[in-house]
Amino acid sequence: QLKLVESGGGLVQPGGSLRLSCAASGITLDYLSIGWFRQAPGKEREGMSCISSSGGRTNYADSVKGRFTISRDNAKNTVYLQMNSLKPADTAVYYCAACLIRALKAHPSYDYWGQGTQVTVSS
Repeated sequence: QLKLVESGGGLVQPGGSLRLSCAASGITLDYLSIGWFRQAPGKEREGMSCISSSGGRTNYADSVKGRFTISRDNAKNTVYLQMNSLKPADTAVYYCAACLIRALKAHPSYDYWGQGTQVTVSS
């Protein structure tokens, strides 16, 4: 069974940076596209970014394009999200999960989610 653990969140000032990590266990990730999703209070969870199994293809939501970079290290079974130029609107709980690249949605056949990591952008 796939288990995902997100880490790296925290409190950061506007304009700051954070790097999130998504560590997987149970199965290897090297055949799955993995993405980052976020959910702010009172809002639905939305897809932020997704990376293909090889790392050769990525997709980003318009709201984070040019500021966030997704990457992966299949040898470490880990996916990362580098977040730069953070804004208060980026405040949310961030989750990783298997994804569909073009749709930026969670993969319906791999409904596994971690506990998430809180990102708070505030001065």
